[in-house]
Amino acid sequence: MACFLVPMGTAIVTTTLRKKVHSKYHIHWLNSMLWGGVLMLAVEHIAHEEVVLYPPFLTKGLPEVLPEMLKIGVPMTLAIVGVWSVMVAVSLRIARKTFMLKS
Repeated sequence: MACFLVPMGTAIVTTTLRKKVHSKYHIHWLNSMLWGGVLMLAVEHIAHEEVVLYPPFLTKGLPEVLPEMLKIGVPMTLAIVGVWSVMVAVSLRIARKTFMLKS
């Protein structure tokens, strides 16, 4: 019910620091992936009434929320960062090959 809070926290940090990251790392890709996942999961949790649009927002207490964040939110965020890392590595490799062909 709160697994989307981990990628949301990561997305807030990366969005805040996006101007400090060199453009070759395509931080906007990571931000798009994180915010898209957060939006998708938030809608799913709202649809299943695990999250409500009025305080206290979460329908479960902290003892139920923390394990879910650790078991689902952290691995999901690491998977997103992993996929982004592969995308950036491929992009840099293609750019390097293109540069070498033009030289």
